[in-house]
Amino acid sequence: MPCVLGLDSSTQSLSAILLDLDAREAIADYSVDFDERLGAKYGVENGVLPNDDPQVKHSPPQMWLEALDLLLGDLKSQGVNLSQVVAVAGSGQQHGSVYLNPRGVTLLGQLDPHLGLADQLDGCFSRETSPIWMDASTWRECQEMTEALGGPKAVAELTGSCCFERFTGTQIRRFWKSETDDYDRTARIHLVSSFMASVLAGAEAPLDPGDGAGMNLMDIRTKAWSPAAIEACAPRLRSKLPPIAPADTVVGPIAPYFVEKYGFSPDCKACVWSGDNPNSLVGVGLVSSGKICLSLGTSDTYFGYMPEAQVDPAGEGHCFGSPTGAYMSLICFKNGSLARERVRDAYGMDWPAFSAALRATPVGNGGRLMLPYFDTEIVPNVLEPKVWRFGLDEADGPANCRAVVEAQQLSMRIHSRWMGVDSTTIYATGGASANREILEVMANVHNAEVYQFPVGNSAALGAALRAAHAWYKGNGDEQPWEQIVSGYAEPVAASRLAPDPASAAVYNELIPVYNACEDHALRGGPDPAPLQEAFRAK
Repeated sequence: MPCVLGLDSSTQSLSAILLDLDAREAIADYSVDFDERLGAKYGVENGVLPNDDPQVKHSPPQMWLEALDLLLGDLKSQGVNLSQVVAVAGSGQQHGSVYLNPRGVTLLGQLDPHLGLADQLDGCFSRETSPIWMDASTWRECQEMTEALGGPKAVAELTGSCCFERFTGTQIRRFWKSETDDYDRTARIHLVSSFMASVLAGAEAPLDPGDGAGMNLMDIRTKAWSPAAIEACAPRLRSKLPPIAPADTVVGPIAPYFVEKYGFSPDCKACVWSGDNPNSLVGVGLVSSGKICLSLGTSDTYFGYMPEAQVDPAGEGHCFGSPTGAYMSLICFKNGSLARERVRDAYGMDWPAFSAALRATPVGNGGRLMLPYFDTEIVPNVLEPKVWRFGLDEADGPANCRAVVEAQQLSMRIHSRWMGVDSTTIYATGGASANREILEVMANVHNAEVYQFPVGNSAALGAALRAAHAWYKGNGDEQPWEQIVSGYAEPVAASRLAPDPASAAVYNELIPVYNACEDHALRGGPDPAPLQEAFRAK
């Protein structure tokens, strides 16, 4: 019974999914919560160390090591037979970085099964804490790297994204500037993904193009380190970075530490890890063109498969490598459930009443539009919160309910055009995906079939599926990705919502009107009122 293990080292927990490849089912799903099990020892809140500067967000890498021991120990004590695991791969929170001194690099290959990982690697970090994706302290470094590389568009064209505070390159630059001596004694700078993969392999692991693209240091098209970006980041950096390798690379057999301590087979393959976003792409089955996923959560996230590298000319979206060897897009809209809840609460509604309001109002809302920037927005870039209404009476609760939902979907369609991909199927996840009326708007705006997708830990599942792909390939039996994900990453078939052709046509007419409203509000464009009147007259 060959099994594969997928791990997900996220901000707040370390999770595992074990798949039985013969039965094609998950036989174990387990998680270690950092606060619950290790919070008192490491002083973290939601997996993050408190800091007087609210922009600084770091976590202790030793906590991740101890969590790995706890998780594998718990699985073993629960009777999970880890000797049946033929391959293990993982997902690391994207952008987070780990800094090893020369002793740390050496000790990876000398792990003692009679001691814990955290204790053995104590004193092996040139930087005791790891900046993670939530960190926003590198605005100045973003400006410096952007200027050195020729401006935002040049950075995005080279690396797949503009410089962002959370991206690893600017974090490295800040470390070099503020803690030069510690930077100088750094032998290796890993991402969370390549660090955890190195521990499992007992040897230095490469990182893959999916996670490498979240650094602003990799050439997005060649999938190799960019000399220009590295020079703009910090001196002597290239020698401190691991190599980049395909996502199906096997680093080697799992380290003897895990064989002796937890019962893994010495033949178990330790595979390259990736970031949480590329793993989630596989975990929801997006391994070919024509499908996208819309995650409707606190923020709304639009991500999908791209066969070729496409870069957002506005610098708002991201292009990462995909575990399949192709590419993926990711666009984050900050005003997701935040905006929907603000509108719902403003009119004293619950969700059933909100849904009733959507049913009671016409498709297109009679051209009444809202720009729902209740908070600052990422896409489009809005620095000052403000809700704009065009022909929309703030006192009309039902019309405002429809306006916020239509605005979100229209904005997604407009700001995803740079991908150059026609999507015919959407997988909807997150809390709001339970609302059929919201999904109807989604289907009609995008003119695509919409399915609800039952996501637990899509990153861990994606990691397990990547391990399966690497194992089959290593045995000379490489399988197509569609076959790898089949049966594991499937939507709820009965949830299918097809677009209504008449409604889709209305939204096609409304797109330029919404675009004009956005242009007027954010860039001082012409008054969109004439376009609204023309829309109503049709």
